[in-house]
Amino acid sequence: MAILRFRIYWEDDDSIYRDIVIKHTHTFFDLHHEILRCFEFDNKHKATFYRSNDKWQRGKEITLEKYDKPYAAPPLLMSETTIGSEIRDTNQKFIYVYDVNKNWTFMVELINVDKEESSKISYPSCARSEGIGPSQYGTKGLISEKLAEIEGKYDLNADALLAMGEEGEEGEEGEEGETSEDAEEEAEGSLDENEL
Repeated sequence: MAILRFRIYWEDDDSIYRDIVIKHTHTFFDLHHEILRCFEFDNKHKATFYRSNDKWQRGKEITLEKYDKPYAAPPLLMSETTIGSEIRDTNQKFIYVYDVNKNWTFMVELINVDKEESSKISYPSCARSEGIGPSQYGTKGLISEKLAEIEGKYDLNADALLAMGEEGEEGEEGEEGETSEDAEEEAEGSLDENEL
């Protein structure tokens, strides 16, 4: 059984990608779900794959369902079309479009074919994830979690801030660790000696 490894790039930034390993007998419907899972998108919108070439031109459509629009040729359906049946060469490319209103576009490229499957992997699976993916709706939860983690690491708690404030109020340190209070006491002491 052939295991296909696809690299899925976000069209707007090719440094953001996910590698997905999938069996050649899986359908485009399986690949569609795995792409959404890897990029943390929901499954509420229309989606279409296009067979493509090295110039990323759109060819035959493989759609989630037949939509109410004109087609140059009848589309294939994701649930009925195995991935292996649409592989024409060793670096086969597809274009994946999700949510026609937002027009999320991903470039899907076959980067490797293995003859043996791993018993440790449940196919399809996300084998590699690079970069923080686009946020489908506004701020992405993953980013917020990472920012909160960073804030938590560098923020001081209220007790630490109070302690710092009290230190500053007691007096600032002068030369050789002397505080301004110590300097005032010394000055008063030297005045008393002069008065005697």
